[in-house]
Amino acid sequence: MGLSAGDRAPLIDLPDQQGQQRRSDRLDGRALVLFFYPKDDTPGCTMEACAFRDSYSDIQALGAEVWGVSGDSAGSHQRFAQRHNLPFPLLVDGGNRLRQAFGVPSVLGLLPGRVTYVIDGQGVIRHVFNNLLDGPAHRREALEALRQLQQA
Repeated sequence: MGLSAGDRAPLIDLPDQQGQQRRSDRLDGRALVLFFYPKDDTPGCTMEACAFRDSYSDIQALGAEVWGVSGDSAGSHQRFAQRHNLPFPLLVDGGNRLRQAFGVPSVLGLLPGRVTYVIDGQGVIRHVFNNLLDGPAHRREALEALRQLQQA
């Protein structure tokens, strides 16, 4: 059973593609868009990551950061980020421990799911969007959730 809106997010403490440790408790009250994706450089994941890239300044203007997460290696993440000019960190979830902590489902028990969480500055999940096939929709959902957080 996955985490849902209103649940407290687990502590995120993983290295990114540059080896820098990223911790959710060091975001200084900023919201976080955390998107789990299946695999670097696959068509749907590339569209999703590039959609977040293209809206990165809008997301930051809404007081949030963006972190992508998959089980790929740091080297794979580095190539993916460089190839597509991704301005945000890609976290290395070796063993898929963070994916499991959030309860991100697999498709048919094989393919890692694509789920985006919008987490407020206090660490509470405010929005969850699960859609494997429409990567760019994750950006639209995240932006709308962040706008609603601003109005609250």
